Amino acid sequence: MAGVAAALAVAAVVVPLIVAGGDAYPSPFGDAGVLAAYVGAHPDALRVTALLQFAASVPLAVLTASVVARLHALGVRAAGAMIALVGGVAAATAAAVSACAQWALSRLPETSGEALPGLVRDVAFAAGGPWYVVGSGLLLAGIAVTAAYYGLLPRVLWITGVALAVVSELATFVFVAPVAAYLIPVGRFGGLAWLVLVAVRLPRDRHGSRR
Repeated sequence: MAGVAAALAVAAVVVPLIVAGGDAYPSPFGDAGVLAAYVGAHPDALRVTALLQFAASVPLAVLTASVVARLHALGVRAAGAMIALVGGVAAATAAAVSACAQWALSRLPETSGEALPGLVRDVAFAAGGPWYVVGSGLLLAGIAVTAAYYGLLPRVLWITGVALAVVSELATFVFVAPVAAYLIPVGRFGGLAWLVLVAVRLPRDRHGSRR
């Protein structure tokens, strides 16, 4: 599930770029006129983005449930497992909401002007950007801190998870400082890569742990 979620997240960036003939999706802080022109020229790219982002939310939710169940099977009864559950559900929900907003953006008529596309774009960005990354940061933090305490993961892996979680939570500042948007792809794709490694290294039973 971790690999599927990561692959779909990457595809949601690459495939729409190909469909749009190399035209990148406009910056969420860019001019509304540029966005309106992109929406009018590449509605299919937006629909592909929506499809792949929504699809990616499903394995992320399944992965979250699977990891929390594994932690419980390993004897974890700390709050970290529940924090991971809350964070994973929040991230999966955010990805689905962002996908729905992208789909709605692709269906706006050409007569909608610039204000309405800009509003829908902002909703899509807020959900797929800070909301998603902050939620996934809680997922990472819950797993990493719990794994550190119970000795379930190598030191370098859980330390990396904590660092990525901190970066993800700092993305909250994008609401007041747009420069924080650079933290979003780090938290998103770095977090997904970390989850793939965790899926490989997390022991299946108590005999596989180091305690």
